[in-house]
Amino acid sequence: MLKNHCFRGLGVAVSFVACLAVLCTVSCSKDETYAEQKEKERNAIKGFISQGINVVSDGDTILRVLPITVISEEQFHAQDSTTDLSRNEYVLFNGTGVYMQIVRKGVGPKLESGQSKQVIARYTEFNIMLDSIQSSNEVLYFSATPDIINISNSYGTFTASFNTTDYRPGAMYSFYKSTEVPAGWLVPFTYIHIGRQGKQDDEIAKVRLIVPHTQGTSSARESVYPCFYELTFQQTRE
Repeated sequence: MLKNHCFRGLGVAVSFVACLAVLCTVSCSKDETYAEQKEKERNAIKGFISQGINVVSDGDTILRVLPITVISEEQFHAQDSTTDLSRNEYVLFNGTGVYMQIVRKGVGPKLESGQSKQVIARYTEFNIMLDSIQSSNEVLYFSATPDIINISNSYGTFTASFNTTDYRPGAMYSFYKSTEVPAGWLVPFTYIHIGRQGKQDDEIAKVRLIVPHTQGTSSARESVYPCFYELTFQQTRE
């Protein structure tokens, strides 16, 4: 059964929730051991996987996640690195603890070794521990300033940072005051294509991630909370 949430005033509220998340999580966890915090995180992720969520704002669904079917990396690769959307599959990468669903692989080429690109990232971030949307650039306030990532591939290892020099800062920098791209965001780039829509029926890459604190923002790592992300990626105009 989906957990239903009513979320109002998204454009104004996300920044407040982002600040509240840090304060509340730190306050609630300061007397807990790291092992206890990690156990709470594991339980929160398990609950999210089994129940899903449905976030509604003014009668419109803005984030919906059905109960998740987890598959292994072996099954994922056997399926040509795809996740079956009809079964709401997410692959678990044991080395990082990141869960990933590829909704669309996207158009254009993959980012090959030795290449660098500037990528437009649009996202919604849901704090699984607090059961609430924490930040998003899928709102009117940030519609003209999406987050731009400078990303490079060196022999299969991806490094990235938010570009706040050539472009106005997006939501992630505005909320976290850091150009650091969460490590969990880089997991999909091995499998997706980063191009632009050349014709009307082209679809840019879209993924969904469950990111544990170790692969998240500096705030998540400090306060030990996991986040769910819905993300799209496309190359900037050259």
